[in-house]
Amino acid sequence: MEFSVVVPTLNGRRQLAACLDALEERLSDAEVVVVNGPSTDGTSGMIHERSDVDVLVEIADRNLNVARNAGLDAASGDVVALLDESHLVETTWLATVEEAIASGADVVTGPSHRPVRGGVTTEARERRTIAGREVTYFDGGNVALTREAIEELDGFDEYLETGGARDLAHRLAGQGRTVDWRPGMGVRDSIETDGGDDPGGDPRIVRHGHGRTIVGGEIQQRWAWKYRSLAYRLAKNYGPRPTVFRRLAGHTTTDGATSIRGVLKGEVTPTSWLGGGRTVTTSTLYGLKDGLRARVSDRTSRRNPNGISSRSDRAVERYDWHRRRRPRRPE
Repeated sequence: MEFSVVVPTLNGRRQLAACLDALEERLSDAEVVVVNGPSTDGTSGMIHERSDVDVLVEIADRNLNVARNAGLDAASGDVVALLDESHLVETTWLATVEEAIASGADVVTGPSHRPVRGGVTTEARERRTIAGREVTYFDGGNVALTREAIEELDGFDEYLETGGARDLAHRLAGQGRTVDWRPGMGVRDSIETDGGDDPGGDPRIVRHGHGRTIVGGEIQQRWAWKYRSLAYRLAKNYGPRPTVFRRLAGHTTTDGATSIRGVLKGEVTPTSWLGGGRTVTTSTLYGLKDGLRARVSDRTSRRNPNGISSRSDRAVERYDWHRRRRPRRPE
C-alpha cells in the first residue's frame, strides 16, 4: 500500500513543525505533501530546511478546499490522508488506517483529542440520516481516502469556504461508499481550545466569542459562511425537497434562540443580532440558488462541478524532493 499524507497550512509554522515531527516518528515511510499558502510567517523557509517533506505546493488561494485539492492532485499514493497542521498522529493511527482499508473501507476517520483546561475532550462519531441516506461526518483534518474514492468524487468542492468535509460526506453517502470511523485513528490537537494557543492566525478558522462581546461584523461573517455553505451543499446534494428546507429552518431556529440569549446576557449587541438575521436570509438564498445550479451542472453521482479536474492553475510553485528522501520500505 503506497501511502501519502497531505497537510494544508496557512501561517501555522509552529504547529506544522510539530505535526511533521510526529509524522516522521510514526509514518516515516509515507509520502508527505505540504500545501502552503499564502503564508507570511516563514513556513516556506522552514519546510525547505527539513528533509522529511517530499512535495511542497505553494498556492495563492486562501480557500482550504483549494489547498486540499492541490494536495490530493500532487500526492501519488493509492491511499491519501488529509491532516490538519495542528494535529499530531497517535501511535495506532497508521495501523488502524491500513486495517480499515484492507477490510474494504473507502474512507477512514477517527477522533480528535483536544486539550482543554483541566483535561481532554474527544469528538464522537456523528451520523445523520438525510433523505434516506446515512451520512457519516468526519474531520477533514483527520481522514484517509482511497485513490478510487478521490477520483470518483473529484476531491473537494472549491465553491465552499467552509463545510467542504461535510459536503464530501454527503457525496460519499450518495455513491454508497463506506466511511469507517475507528477510535484507533486518533489525533491529538496541539492547540488548547479554550484560551490556549492561537492556531497560527489562520483566517480559514471561524472563531466564536468565548466570553467577549461579539461585534456586528464577526457574527454576520460567521453566519454568512455557515448558511451559504449549508444551503449550497443541501441543495446540490438533495435538490429542492422538503427535508432541505426543514434542516435549514432547524438551524436558523437554534441559532436565533442562541443569539437571543446572547443579547439578554449582553454578549451580543441587538444591532448585531438584527444584522445577523438579514445575513442569514441573504446567504441562505444565495446558497440555495448556487447549489441548485451546481446540481444541474453536474448531474452525476459525484455532484462536484468545482473539483480537482475543474482547473489546473492552483499551484504557484511546486518543489519535488522525493530523491532527497531515503528509499521507501520494500513491499
